[in-house]
Amino acid sequence: MENPPSPDRDDLPSLVKMTTVIYALQAAGLLVGLSLIAAVIINYIKRDDVRGTWLESHFRWQIRTFWFALPWAAIGCLTYVLIIGHFILMAAGIWLVYRIAKGWVFLSEKKPMYALRP
Repeated sequence: MENPPSPDRDDLPSLVKMTTVIYALQAAGLLVGLSLIAAVIINYIKRDDVRGTWLESHFRWQIRTFWFALPWAAIGCLTYVLIIGHFILMAAGIWLVYRIAKGWVFLSEKKPMYALRP
């Protein structure tokens, strides 16, 4: 069972900073794909640290962003020589920008991405 969000944790500012760094790595992944992999690795390493805070939803959002973008990027690359691959990669890129921007905006407003389930 998950703990309810705890707003008074002493380490919350550093966890917000870490979440910001992960969004930045995801954004850099649009140019350098390896930073997307680095971002998801950090998500998995630090996931226990954010458990029970409003940042937990951001980590889930970031992890899901990676895992949903990966197959679309792979399909786009595999079909790149066909015209459809260009459109798949473009759509995946736009979707990735949307996910990063929405998450970063919610983080700056100190809002969770969605309600945590009890």
